[in-house]
Amino acid sequence: MKIAVTGATGQLGRLVVTELKKRISDENIVALARNTEKAADLGVEVRAFDYSKQEQLAEALVGIDNLVLISSSEIGQRASQHSNVIEAAKKVGVKWIVYTSLLHADNTTLNLAGEHLATEEALKESGIEYTILRNGWYTENYTGSIEGALAGGAFIGSAGDGKISSAARIDFAEAAAVVVTEETHKGKVYELAGDKFYTLAELAGEISKQTGKNIPFKNLPESEYAKILSSFGIPEGFSNAIASWDVSASKGDLFDDGQQLSMLIGRPTTSMAASVKDAVNKHHV
Repeated sequence: MKIAVTGATGQLGRLVVTELKKRISDENIVALARNTEKAADLGVEVRAFDYSKQEQLAEALVGIDNLVLISSSEIGQRASQHSNVIEAAKKVGVKWIVYTSLLHADNTTLNLAGEHLATEEALKESGIEYTILRNGWYTENYTGSIEGALAGGAFIGSAGDGKISSAARIDFAEAAAVVVTEETHKGKVYELAGDKFYTLAELAGEISKQTGKNIPFKNLPESEYAKILSSFGIPEGFSNAIASWDVSASKGDLFDDGQQLSMLIGRPTTSMAASVKDAVNKHHV
């Protein structure tokens, strides 16, 4: 049984391949990547795979039984790219697709939801067996800002006191590896999030505690937060998107207490404090 992982050189994809290697033999894993050289260190078969090149996709999926379809990083192109992959999978007889969607994709205000819902729909209509992993926020989405917060003396955002049930990227990767190697998960939709929620003020408190510096959380209006992000050199469109996601977080769209993620991986999800520690150690801040 061959299992392939799309986006295998991405931050999540690499971890999924690593987790699969703990569960099945290397020769049954195929890493699908746009840049095959970047995937050379994964220690498994690598095939060229560009979501936008339809003729290449079917060729790359020949002989694949189960596919972990990690959502494309190109916001705005995702629905058509995923549709290309699903069509190609259908053409060559892939039996099962496990897709990384978005937490509460059917009732969230996050503007990312539309493309995920379109993909879920395409999967359901494809006739291929599927499992949908609705991934919540990665804690790394926030811990990546620690350096900037230390430099600026505050952790900024627009999430107010919204509850954020995030988990570490490795938790979601492990869930994908568990699911795609156990047939009992076919046909299911899982809402995946961290066991415990926190607010950005609590995150700022944890950063302060671990670095010994006083880093308060400063809640900003959406437009002001977007403007500051742009001033850091982030493209305007992406700055606006990040700020809007924080506003969605303030409305509770990143909160979930179903604990389906820890149930799948058989252990508690990685705590926010552990992710902060990891980030602080990594950057020697």
